[in-house]
Amino acid sequence: MKLILTLILTSFIVTNSSSFKSEQLKYPRVRDAYSEKENGILKLLEDKNIKIDELEVYLRAFKFGQKIQLWGKNKSDQKFKLIKEYKVCRKSGKLGPKRKQGDLQVPEGFYYIDRFNPASNFHLSLGINYPNQSDLFWADKTDPGGDIFIHGSRVTVGCLPITDDQIKELYIFCVEAKSNGQNQIPVHIFPAKLSNKNFEVLLSKYKTDTDKTNLWKVQKLAYDAFNKSRQIPEVKFLRNGMHKIE
Repeated sequence: MKLILTLILTSFIVTNSSSFKSEQLKYPRVRDAYSEKENGILKLLEDKNIKIDELEVYLRAFKFGQKIQLWGKNKSDQKFKLIKEYKVCRKSGKLGPKRKQGDLQVPEGFYYIDRFNPASNFHLSLGINYPNQSDLFWADKTDPGGDIFIHGSRVTVGCLPITDDQIKELYIFCVEAKSNGQNQIPVHIFPAKLSNKNFEVLLSKYKTDTDKTNLWKVQKLAYDAFNKSRQIPEVKFLRNGMHKIE
């Protein structure tokens, strides 16, 4: 009985994952993206010894420096490898977390992709689950804002635009990962690359702004943990709005 149940559940997961990609391919922009970018993606993965049907991904964004890093690995691998960096082509707001609708801020913190929009006003877009549990504690209780995306185009108000050309590629990487069963693709958004030097500069410049520095101290722990192990640290959201990194 257990074997039968396991087979049924496995079949459901595979079918459900495959149907996600099939649904995405019903949209012309997604089909065009695959036609244009798939061969290049396969080459990038081959160079890293990653199979596309085993792909899992992790995104790290840096507001200062305007970069999004794409990391990937096979499901069976322990460590992620850097696949590519994408340039964020337009800035919005300043360093620090997003706290309310209309503040023009790009969020900072620990997120995941919660939406795929194949018919976006900005070509293709990947939704980020802002506000997360920590944001809901610290942000404006009436209207913390929302609808934060990594998207195409060159314009933005609080999002991360990477041009139509680059979003085609990144979107496919994420579609493939989700189709492989990765239901939550982590997106960690940092104020900058948190080297010891950069971190000291940030703490010195914003030493009286604990809303920023308290978050950055936790992000520094996560940043260093990943850089050391190439494994995504576990982030726990506490009831007081803080985080615990494990």
